[in-house]
Amino acid sequence: MTTDDPRALVSLGSRVLGNEDQSDLVWGHLSLRDPDGRGVWMKRSTIGFDEVGPDDVLLVGRAGDVLAGDGRRHAEYPIHTEIMAARPDVGAVVHSHARSAVAFASLGVPLRPVSHEGTLFTPPDVPRFTDTGDLIVTAALGQRVAEVLGDRNALLLVNHGIVVAAPDVPTAVTTAILLDRACAIQLTAMAAGDVRHWSSDEEARAKRDHCYSAPLLRQAWDHLVRRLPA
Repeated sequence: MTTDDPRALVSLGSRVLGNEDQSDLVWGHLSLRDPDGRGVWMKRSTIGFDEVGPDDVLLVGRAGDVLAGDGRRHAEYPIHTEIMAARPDVGAVVHSHARSAVAFASLGVPLRPVSHEGTLFTPPDVPRFTDTGDLIVTAALGQRVAEVLGDRNALLLVNHGIVVAAPDVPTAVTTAILLDRACAIQLTAMAAGDVRHWSSDEEARAKRDHCYSAPLLRQAWDHLVRRLPA
């Protein structure tokens, strides 16, 4: 089985997320659009990111039916299926309970490009979903998440976690890690005092192109994969 197989790719991306401190015990998930349009491939419930092997990946239809694989699906599958339905450009979605992002979102302050990482998400400010801090377990809530996300690459679910949407698994996973780092860096700065300096909108957009082009994000992904335990 190679990473051309959806199960292998979702498994690999999940283990990278686990290795990079995106885990919340057995909660959180990564999905990949099924190339045949049947739904999304995502890890089964009851296991953590770091435990996911190819046999732990399910094909879940838009109505929540498990179409392939063994095990229970996650209750929050509508995050993935509804974003995929709304965004033909999205091939992979990450939802995690990244700690720094959850803490940052609770403050209600803008995410500033105080670091390279921040420029991947701002300007404009990263969107916030505030309809509920509870789980996204219905198609209607999934559609609202997709609506608030719009055409952006990431969303903060306030009092809940993050959602990242990207063309592929490597980009989605790397972007999720960078979002949490951006939040952590700003939290660190705010803990020391008022944040007084950050990149202008013009500089932030230029840095985004310089630091986070598709080839550079792929290089970062390759590094993250090499960091996995043997």
